Amino acid sequence: MFCQIFNALILICDSVFRLGFVSVYLSAPMLDGFATGASFTILTVQAKYLLGLKIPRHQGYGTVVVTWINIFANIHKTNVCDLITSAICITVLVAGKEIQERYKDRLKIPLPTELVVVGGATLASHFGNLNHHYGTSVSGHIPTGFIPPQVPSFSLMPRVALDAIPLAVISFAFTVSLSEMFAKKNGYTVRPNQEMFAIGCCNIIPSFFHCFTTSAALAKTMVKDSTGCQTQVSSLISALVILLVLLFFAPFFHALQKCVLACIIIVSLRGALRKFKDVPAKWRASRNDAVVWLITMSATALISVELGLLVGISFSLICIIYKTQNPRVSLLGRAGDSDLYEDMEEYQNLVPPSRVRVFRFQAPLYYANKDTFLKTLYKAVGVTPFLEMTNVVVALVQRQLDFHTIILDCSEFAEIGVRVVLACCNTSLIDTLQKGQLFGKGDKDMSKMLFHTVHHAILYANIQQPDKKSHVQMDIFPSQPSIK
Repeated sequence: MFCQIFNALILICDSVFRLGFVSVYLSAPMLDGFATGASFTILTVQAKYLLGLKIPRHQGYGTVVVTWINIFANIHKTNVCDLITSAICITVLVAGKEIQERYKDRLKIPLPTELVVVGGATLASHFGNLNHHYGTSVSGHIPTGFIPPQVPSFSLMPRVALDAIPLAVISFAFTVSLSEMFAKKNGYTVRPNQEMFAIGCCNIIPSFFHCFTTSAALAKTMVKDSTGCQTQVSSLISALVILLVLLFFAPFFHALQKCVLACIIIVSLRGALRKFKDVPAKWRASRNDAVVWLITMSATALISVELGLLVGISFSLICIIYKTQNPRVSLLGRAGDSDLYEDMEEYQNLVPPSRVRVFRFQAPLYYANKDTFLKTLYKAVGVTPFLEMTNVVVALVQRQLDFHTIILDCSEFAEIGVRVVLACCNTSLIDTLQKGQLFGKGDKDMSKMLFHTVHHAILYANIQQPDKKSHVQMDIFPSQPSIK
């Protein structure tokens, strides 16, 4: 109880301080992989009910593997009545879904397939006395009413405070992951801070009623999505129905077979499980995204849902770091007589500017990849300033260069007679360079070093030194990405 209310306070405080921005690191491939892995875990947990097997539910890591081992070890104990009921229910549910999808434009309201299945199965089980005659697994006694409210014991704070922190993080990440997944599917946006605040509020009042910690539920969310629920009215109706069941109608579901509920949950997972067939297309489109999907899905399914989410986020961040550490670099050439410059390796018939090298670094430049930036620049233009200065000292001869410029390490190139010119820089970079006085005191050299387009920079470079040393033009943070 106290762990729940402490978890709620953490989430509310995080929302007040606007910490929901961390959700931007939940990439689409990671979310899809997480949803697929979690769906497979849910299917695994529900599979035993389809067969009527009475095996203990595994708690901890490796639920999918251990559960399937137990299922195959006890497959000979399958309850034929539960198996037949499951087959009939799945057939009816899938048929209802297919009809709903095919004729959704003509149907005014969603087909209540799940309600029909639950009602019909409950009546058949009750009047057929399936539990007595065939030993089917039924819901059994469902207690009604509420436990009297009780104030959480603050004496437990030292014991549960630390446990509440990861619980808050996981519940937030899980909820936002599902929200982003369904937002992408249904075309709406998610405000992470609002979600965080809502989760916190949803855990305060229930903490006085001996409730579990509130978070998103993948199975229930998919059931609602598959039945066509779109607004909070559906949640209000669901809450009212659950309230009536808890207070009055619970005994009527005594004879409902557990396999029926399992069928509803499994059929609702079709959308997420279908993503397995999209893996080849993902691989062709982006190997990086495909690997993120596979890693997240595998970790979620084979280890646990919570660790799978953590592994997916961590691996996505590692991929981002790898991309910034190994960006694409290129030398640009001019397209005919236009002022358009593009990658000479990607396009044909591009002409490099006379005595000028245009260098493009296609990644944000920061402290972690500054060495990579310099190495790729030196390699692209074929000159390392330090080695050039060493040759001058040893041989007393300075060879003629045919290139121009770079950022950050400007002094090295200046010492070997290379002019530094920047083009297509964004405003944040310009502000940083001004603060660092790269353009001199009072920005007196800005007009000589900073240009809005590559073409203007090249014209300036050729005017300044038409027959002397040439230049390397650096195109960093281009205003328009190259077309591929």
